Amino acid sequence: MQIIKDNQLCDNAWQFIADDADLPAGDISVSFNKWQQAETQLLNHEGKLGVRIGSADAIASIASDLDKIALVELDFPDFADGRLFSSAWLLRSRYGYQGEIRAIGHFMPDQVFYLSRVGVNAFAPAKADYLPMILANLADFTVQYQASVNNA
Repeated sequence: MQIIKDNQLCDNAWQFIADDADLPAGDISVSFNKWQQAETQLLNHEGKLGVRIGSADAIASIASDLDKIALVELDFPDFADGRLFSSAWLLRSRYGYQGEIRAIGHFMPDQVFYLSRVGVNAFAPAKADYLPMILANLADFTVQYQASVNNA
């Protein structure tokens, strides 16, 4: 499936691995719980590592590991919960995270401009049909009145 990264369509090179699955080679992301339970094993994995964060997961508990994590996926189970906006902002501003922050799941295309303002630089919506709309919505506004973590 394609995703949007840095305002461009590209192929998704990452594979999410379920908690009970074996670790394949390549770039993988795992759940927040799997990271906490098997960090040592994961660090011996050949390939880049990512962590999937849910709304209730505490970003502070992985802050010291962010230099080992190339991708943070913010998993939006539905569009009614805004805590992941704060997680993205914390990753960029408080913890200085420079890797990819990807919104996945059921965020609304109307939210992507605001997600980008708090540090999200990649999008993988639940429906691939939303990709063109997301690209368009990233350019919704040409003037911003508030500062953002991406200095735009």
